[in-house]
Amino acid sequence: MPEELAQHYLENVTSEFRYLKKQGDRAMAQLDDEEFFVTLDPESNSVAIIVKHLAGNMRSRWMDFLTSDGEKPDRHRDQEFIVDANTKRADVIEWWERGWKYVFGAIEPLRPEDVMRTVTIRREPHTVLQAINRQLGHYATHVGQIVFLAKHLKSSEWKTLSVPRGQSEQFNQKMVELLKNKKDETGVPIHLKDSP
Repeated sequence: MPEELAQHYLENVTSEFRYLKKQGDRAMAQLDDEEFFVTLDPESNSVAIIVKHLAGNMRSRWMDFLTSDGEKPDRHRDQEFIVDANTKRADVIEWWERGWKYVFGAIEPLRPEDVMRTVTIRREPHTVLQAINRQLGHYATHVGQIVFLAKHLKSSEWKTLSVPRGQSEQFNQKMVELLKNKKDETGVPIHLKDSP
């Protein structure tokens, strides 16, 4: 993979992980302590359980990312889906933050030449790019579940994390105005670059 493309990929994927964390943070912040532990039915997971699972996965996949298998021998995945009455919200948030530290601690030091290196997950070989994309998809799914649960539980009190309903046109116009005033690294307005 060309170095410039690999560098762009690493920067982009780091940004995407940061976006997912922010979405999860903003959704969880809207929940009270009781809502944080609610399950909708016996087959569902609470926000707390989803976070516990994510944190366990993050530790396993990203600790010693380039030098050890992504499924650590001391991981007990089934235990990630159990939260007992003694678990506090502060514990769960600590797991969440620690998990993301593993993610960024592994990705941020990567260099373009690392993107095509081989790592293993459960002894199955993956390029670094494949391993990162695998986790990006996995985390997006679970953060989506957190957002869905929080939105469901808050109902009419939910504060949207994206463009509010009925305001797409206003948002699009705002973006046009922002781009009109944005300049590239040389100081040239971006909207002029593509002008005839």
